[in-house]
Amino acid sequence: MNHEELHDLYPLYTLGVLEEPERAEIEQHLGNACPECRAGVKGALRLNALLATLPETVDPPGRLRQRILASVGVEPAASRFWKSAWALAAVALAMVLFVVAMGNRRRDDELADASRQLALARLDVQRSSAEVRQVRAALTLLNLPNTREVVFGTGPAQPPRGRIFVNRQKGVLLMASNLPPAGGGKTYQLWLIPKGGSPVPSGLFQSDALGNALFVRAGQVDANTAAIAVSVEPEAGSTAPTTKPLIVAAVSD
Repeated sequence: MNHEELHDLYPLYTLGVLEEPERAEIEQHLGNACPECRAGVKGALRLNALLATLPETVDPPGRLRQRILASVGVEPAASRFWKSAWALAAVALAMVLFVVAMGNRRRDDELADASRQLALARLDVQRSSAEVRQVRAALTLLNLPNTREVVFGTGPAQPPRGRIFVNRQKGVLLMASNLPPAGGGKTYQLWLIPKGGSPVPSGLFQSDALGNALFVRAGQVDANTAAIAVSVEPEAGSTAPTTKPLIVAAVSD
C-alpha cells in the first residue's frame, strides 16, 4: 500500500482497532523509520489526545460509540470499526462534545448541590443566631427589677400553659407549653389588649414540635395594657384577632 492509502488508517492504528494485514504494514513502515508514517501516526495521536483530556469523573455509557456513530450518520463496516479517518474525526469530536457536556452537567449539578448545602448552612446559622438572641433577650428581661410575672393555663383541661413576664419599659416574654404547632399557613400572634381598647398586634411566633414556645416582644408596653393574648392567625399576621384566643393573661402592676 502507498502512503496515500495508509493515511486513512493512522487514526485506527493509534486507537488499536486496525486489523491485519494493514496493522502489520504500518508497523513495518515505522520499524524502517518511515518519515511519512511517523508523521501520520503523530498527527493521529494528537487527535486521540482530545479523548485523553476528558474529565476523569465522567464514564461514558458502554454503547456510546454506537449511539454517536448513528448520530453522525456513520455505520460500522463488517471488517473494521470505521471506514475513514474523517469518520473517526467526526466520531471523536462528537464523543468529546457529548462527554464534556456530561462533565459540565455534572459539575453544574455538584455546584448547585454545594450552593444548596451552603444556603442550608447559612439558614441554620441564622436560625441559631436568632435563637441565641432570643434567649439573651429573655434572660435580660427576667433579670430586670420591675419585671412582673403572670401565670396562665392552670385549669384541668390541659390548655396551653406557661408564664408571661412583663416589663413596661423593656417588653414582654412569653414562655408556653402544650401549644401545638399552628399548622400549614398559620402562625401564633401576640396581642396587647388595652383597657377599653382594641387588641394591638405585637408579633408572630411558632411553637416547636413538642408544643413549646419562647417569644420576646421587645419595646415599651403601654401603661393602659390590661391583658396579653395569643391567637392563631394567617402566617402573614392579622390586624385584629380572627380566632378565639388560646391564651389570655391579665396584667397588673
